[in-house]
Amino acid sequence: MSKIQINVVIGSAVVMLSTFFTSTSSMAQPNTIGQQTQQWAQWPTVGKADLNVLFFDIYTSELRAPQGRYQVGVDITPHPLALSITYERDISKQHLLKETKKQWQHLGYGQDQWQPWARRLGGIYPDVANGEQLVYISDGQGGAFIYIRNDGVTEMRGHIDDEALNDAFLAIWLSPNTEYPKQRKQLIGMAQ
Repeated sequence: MSKIQINVVIGSAVVMLSTFFTSTSSMAQPNTIGQQTQQWAQWPTVGKADLNVLFFDIYTSELRAPQGRYQVGVDITPHPLALSITYERDISKQHLLKETKKQWQHLGYGQDQWQPWARRLGGIYPDVANGEQLVYISDGQGGAFIYIRNDGVTEMRGHIDDEALNDAFLAIWLSPNTEYPKQRKQLIGMAQ
């Protein structure tokens, strides 16, 4: 599939997602996430990082923001951003959930906090194949997950209207206490 065809497919999906969010979102600012979802692919890249465990390539992550930079501070999501993860191997939904819980435990979240979040993400996460993307677009308070399959089909997987879950999900990559500080620095543009 050519780059032009991919952009057309993504553009069409973005319009559908924008329509969905502006008509059904229960967030305080319903148009905000729809606008972010529509524009994220044009935002400048803040940074990229590869996650490799032993000899295995797991994924490449990319952080984008409207101004092309990440504002480091106490708030994990002080402004709109998009975290795109391109998987470099097949990973089941169950394994994604297991690893998400593991990262939340590492960050100090209690089981009483992450259990409801894991249930919510269980309805959103797909089984991913090598080369596919899962993108989380946040307006700073909530966000939306989109899934881009290898055949170019883009689907909205779900939205998050819980700011605590929004921040906890992004903390896996953006918190100073992440398990992978080198990748965090690369993502937020502090290291090349």
